[in-house]
Formats: sequence, C-alpha cells, structure tokens
Amino acid sequence: MMNPFKVIIVEDVALELKGTEGIFRNEIPEAEIIGTAENEPAYWRLIKQTKPDLVLLDLGLGGSTTVGVEICRHTKEAYPDVKVLIFTGEILNEKLWVDVLDAGCDGICLKSGELLTRGDVSSVMSGKKMVFNQPILEKIIDRFKHSVGSQLAKQEAIVDYEIDEYDERFLRHLALGYTKEQITNLRGMPFGVKSLEKRQNELIQKLFPNGNGGIGINATRLVVRALELRIIDIDNLVPDEE
Repeated sequence: MMNPFKVIIVEDVALELKGTEGIFRNEIPEAEIIGTAENEPAYWRLIKQTKPDLVLLDLGLGGSTTVGVEICRHTKEAYPDVKVLIFTGEILNEKLWVDVLDAGCDGICLKSGELLTRGDVSSVMSGKKMVFNQPILEKIIDRFKHSVGSQLAKQEAIVDYEIDEYDERFLRHLALGYTKEQITNLRGMPFGVKSLEKRQNELIQKLFPNGNGGIGINATRLVVRALELRIIDIDNLVPDEE
C-alpha cells in the first residue's frame, strides 16, 4: 500500500485529462488530485497555493513541446522534494526525453501501450529515479543494444584489421580535415609526413584487401571505409590536443 499523497495533473487535452483522472480514481485511490492545469500560468498558480507530492506532467502543452521541460526544470529547482513524473504523448521525440531527464524528472511514461500504471506511480513515490513504462523501456533497450553493438564492432575491427592507436588517431584527424602536415604536429604523433604517407598506404592495403574495383583510393575513401568498419566513430570525432 502507498501512503496517501497529493498530485497535480498538468494536461491540456480535456479527454486525456479525464482518462488520467479515471486511472487515479480506479487504480490509485491513495492519490488526492488537488488540482489540474492546462497551461503553465495555471500550474504555477496551483503549486503556489498547495504544494503537491507528485506532479504528473504532460510535455506538449498548447502546441509547444518545450514548455513541459521548463516546468519540470523550474519545479525541481523551486521544490526539489516534489516528484515529477512525465506522462506524454511525445512518443517519437527522443530529444525531448533527454531534455526532460536533464531537467531532473523522476521518470517518463509514454502514452502508448500500457499507459500509466499503479506500479509506475508507486515506484516514483517510493523514491526510485528513472521510472519508465514498457513503451519507453523498449526504445531505450533498442538504443542500448545498438550502442553496445557499435562498440563491439569497433573492437572487433581494430583487432581484425590490426589497427593501432596511431592508425586510429591518423584516421580520426583525416576525417576531421587535418592535412598530414597538421597531423605530424599533434602531441604524441611521432611521425613525419613521409611516415604518414607510408602508414596511409598500409591502411589502404588492410582495409581494402581486394582492392577497390580498380579505382584509386584517396584519403577520403579511406576515411569513409574506416567509418563503415566502425574503426573510427562518427559520434566521437574530436581532435587531440595539439
């Protein structure tokens, strides 16, 4: 059993508000809905009058997707002990989920599949962080598996193609548009231009063991191949200190 608690629901679609109120009434009788708000001004008036234990917050209010993020951020700054559970129909906007997690929300439930459950609310009220329902968990797991798969592919490629740290650094800086002369000036890169040209030719032999259909392989094609093989990571193309 949960202890009794007070909740404010922030939702701008009347039909969805009614459905959410029904979930609380039927599934979570410990909750006392002390107010509902369809926009930001109404919400701030409410929370100043009576502080809730939980804010159930829709992100898309009045056609804006960012208002909910700001409500979450300012609520957590002003009332750090108030729980904020996101209940949103923004089921494709991953950037928004990241923003609201950064803003300090206690969890995200997407309005698809199982909707809001007693277990979700109970988890938040018991102090758990990052409470997610099944629809968003599936998306997070997919991303996690993809990320791990990419890391494994990189590790395997580095072993399979016998790539050392200097190869990786060389390819990464070529991808960033550095000339060989600039790469020789990097701290920890103990090679001259001639040595880098030799290294480039060796990399071409490694990454194109069957040639390239008789077409010459320049630095750009080499870099693209390294990206394809995950030897360098397009999401982590950062230069070393010079």
